[in-house]
Amino acid sequence: MAAMSISMTDKMREFVRSRVEGGDYNNESEYIRDLVRRDQERLSEDEALLKRLRAAKASGLSERSLFDIMREGEGDMREKAELPANKGGRQRSR
Repeated sequence: MAAMSISMTDKMREFVRSRVEGGDYNNESEYIRDLVRRDQERLSEDEALLKRLRAAKASGLSERSLFDIMREGEGDMREKAELPANKGGRQRSR
């Protein structure tokens, strides 16, 4: 594993120490590695979202109503068990 030296303010250093002393991490290096991993994950999620947004924009305008799109999305979420079967859905009278 490669070594790295970083500079930070005293306040930041104390914060890192408090995270280790609090038992969340075994040492300061573990905490910094976790921060880097989380940042990598966030960037990957951001890139995926940007790709979906570009694809959506390229697909053009939909002929469906916002209500129909939302209902389809809720159905997809229920299928993936991300939304309970009887909750989260909007009830509208037509």
